[in-house]
Amino acid sequence: MGYSVGQVAGFAGVTVRTLHHYDEIGLLSPGGRSRAGHRRYDDADLDRLQRILFYRELGFPLDEVAVLLDDPESDPREHLRRQHALLTDRIARLQQMAKAVEHAMEAKKMGINLTPEEKFEVFGDHDPEQYEEEVRERWGGTDAYAESQRRAASYTKDDWRRIQDRSAEWGRRYAALMEAGEPAEGERAMDLAEEHRLHITTWFYDCPYEMHTCLGEMYVADERFKAFYDALRPGLAEHLRDAILANAVRGA
Repeated sequence: MGYSVGQVAGFAGVTVRTLHHYDEIGLLSPGGRSRAGHRRYDDADLDRLQRILFYRELGFPLDEVAVLLDDPESDPREHLRRQHALLTDRIARLQQMAKAVEHAMEAKKMGINLTPEEKFEVFGDHDPEQYEEEVRERWGGTDAYAESQRRAASYTKDDWRRIQDRSAEWGRRYAALMEAGEPAEGERAMDLAEEHRLHITTWFYDCPYEMHTCLGEMYVADERFKAFYDALRPGLAEHLRDAILANAVRGA
């Protein structure tokens, strides 16, 4: 007997209207009809709908989905392999975006404004103004806030991407350092702490050792900063704070 259009809509989480549209354009025509002329879908139809929804989720327009599904050179296993590869790529890009959001949250708490393009492209559903009031209350009257605002106003999208890429690369190296068991007071950790300080000075505002040590303490005390750094590797926030302090002593 197969499944009714209402049942299939419930299975797939789509509307009956969507299924009617797919039928009208020839993308998914049900394999049968009831005696009353109502659409009836069989298991093969459900398999095709699953593939359609996979490609739609990945952003393919309907006309391209039809071409992919009706390609005589492909088989079901090839479709699954293709979808798996596309989904894996999307997961990687979403993970990269998550890191960018975390970095952007840090920038926002420091009073750094992203360009309008970056607010939408990088943050996605995250509200980039979430901490704006807090930022102004905590740092609005400081020279560092004013300087960061001035610099950020001149940055392009490529500048922000460069900042994000360098921060992500630094994070990978710091996590690897901890994986190798390097102490926070060791030369390698202090060198990365100095690189962290110079990154702030280069891109945002002048960050002398005293200010850097204050930031290090904040990375541990503020749960949001701590979550950001510990996401790179558990315990990284405290390790970095200690490395920042050791580097400040070394540089004094």
